[in-house]
Amino acid sequence: MRKEVIIMPNTAELPFSSAVRAGGYIFVSGSIGHIDSEGKEVKGIEAQTRQCLESMKQVLEAAGSSLSNVVKVTVFLAKADDWPRMNEVYKNYFQVDRPARTTAITGLINPAMLIEIECIAI
Repeated sequence: MRKEVIIMPNTAELPFSSAVRAGGYIFVSGSIGHIDSEGKEVKGIEAQTRQCLESMKQVLEAAGSSLSNVVKVTVFLAKADDWPRMNEVYKNYFQVDRPARTTAITGLINPAMLIEIECIAI
């Protein structure tokens, strides 16, 4: 099986790939929402959810895919209370043929992080 690594410019110095294509699938690393592409802080679960999904969209496009090809999403939330507001933003990105999804409430590595989202696409 052939493996292709996708590295976005803003993550080139990090110790992981933005995504890896293997066996017809694209495995996208977790996108964080508390920092935008210019390094500015993003606050609030709605804004952080949008930031995560927009970053994920850019990675998928760089890999020659799109959000419409996502088959599985994993959402990591810092607080269970944020689930309804995250879900309102999320459903705008996946309106048709929604992917399978798991949402976990977990501690994230930075207190400013309210959400992290990863996905698998074809």
